[in-house]
Amino acid sequence: MKKRCVIIGAGLGGLSCGVILAKNGYDVIVLEQNHQTGGCLQCFHRKGTKFETGMHFIGSAKPGQNLYKLLNYLEVIDDITLSQLDPHRYETFSFQGARFEFATGKEAFIENLSNHFPREKDNIAHYYNLIEQISNASSLHSLDTSHADVTVSTKYQLCSINEVLDNITTDTMLKNVLCGENPLFAAERDKTPFSSHAFILDFYNQSAFRVQGGSDAISLSLESTIARYGGRVLTRSKVTKIHCDATHATAVETESGVMIDADFVIANIHPARLVELVDGPLLRPAYRKRMANLPETVGCFSVYLKFKPGKQPYYNYNFYGYDQQSPWDCEKYDEDTWPRGYLYMHLNEQACQQWAKSGVVLSYMNFEDVARWSGTHVGNRGHDYELFKQEKAKKLIELVARDYPEIKNSIDCFYTSSPLTYLDYTGTERGSMYGVAKDINLGMSSRVHHRTKVPNLMLTGQNINSHGILGVLVGSIVTCSEFLGEKVILTQIKKANE
Repeated sequence: MKKRCVIIGAGLGGLSCGVILAKNGYDVIVLEQNHQTGGCLQCFHRKGTKFETGMHFIGSAKPGQNLYKLLNYLEVIDDITLSQLDPHRYETFSFQGARFEFATGKEAFIENLSNHFPREKDNIAHYYNLIEQISNASSLHSLDTSHADVTVSTKYQLCSINEVLDNITTDTMLKNVLCGENPLFAAERDKTPFSSHAFILDFYNQSAFRVQGGSDAISLSLESTIARYGGRVLTRSKVTKIHCDATHATAVETESGVMIDADFVIANIHPARLVELVDGPLLRPAYRKRMANLPETVGCFSVYLKFKPGKQPYYNYNFYGYDQQSPWDCEKYDEDTWPRGYLYMHLNEQACQQWAKSGVVLSYMNFEDVARWSGTHVGNRGHDYELFKQEKAKKLIELVARDYPEIKNSIDCFYTSSPLTYLDYTGTERGSMYGVAKDINLGMSSRVHHRTKVPNLMLTGQNINSHGILGVLVGSIVTCSEFLGEKVILTQIKKANE
């Protein structure tokens, strides 16, 4: 008889675990509290225009590269169409008007930055070699056990980004440019490990793409694959309790009172939400306290732009605008200095796109800015909240207009979201962008293991490994390895891509 695995949360982590286990003969049931699956893969429509909420672009998705292999194994690759970002400048950074670009691939990356910093070419090459060394040292991130090096992996999990860069170059602006992608993982000075930076740079620099038509195509594909292997994905099924006996989790209960028996439970939710679902002594007070006090990444304020037809040229790259000379400390602001920076992207809808229909501008926002409306829900937060968002949106658009003056006349209308929106739709503590923050100063106490103190209750998602599509899928492999073994899954991935 099939073993039943109930998965709480139909974000990328939950859905990908569902596919892996369903493909391997488990009876899979995925329960999602919202009406739409996907978590940060979700998209939404307003006035006939589609907007992306979280997974705005992906990397390493050319045939033979790591994400391609994973998506192929998960049977997603044939269900999506990818549009490659400009390989000459897939990332563009502006520091008070001074612009720099990242080009795709090692040689182009080094050559491009060397044009800006001719005396630093050897240091840039050394930097890139170190990025490759760290990425290859992780068997899961490289999907290759032959080059695994625990010593290298551990070393750079314990060194901050700025510390390592200080040992590579003395050129302050070069260090700032190399950290230009900080918003992709909410990096903090003296806290975020260099390994996180290395994985992100390696992932996107191999190749960078947008998912044509929106990243919700990925979640729809995963959902379909689970069904094809006999599993079920149920929306509007909020889990309110995980029932346990003296030793194990035995069932989950939904808000409507439905009880679902389980041999195993995987929680694709924030650890703080998990401990709220489990009564009894199996989760000890010390564990509960640690999960409730994990450090969180900063929150996010988003402005979703609907453009007038034929007014806004489509930009086939991502733009990071900084209102200062450094990408650091953008989360440290006051009323007068917000926003210190932003990330601006367009949604790709078709090949050879000339005009953008929609785009998004993202900037850091601390939860304290919206804490006064805690306990309220989307659409019912009152006039003061809507006025707050309008004022912030206008201020953010003004900053973007310094780099792109035409944007003001291109906008038809805009919509907004705050950390409270993230909290409502993802359950992430304090509405943080990427969940639990990695902090070298806290060591292992800031890290979440996929195993909980309940033997058959496990975690998955961005909090147990790292965020982003690759980090979450690697986390799914880690979680599913408890059922199948890491070597079995890596062998299956290899065979699927032969």
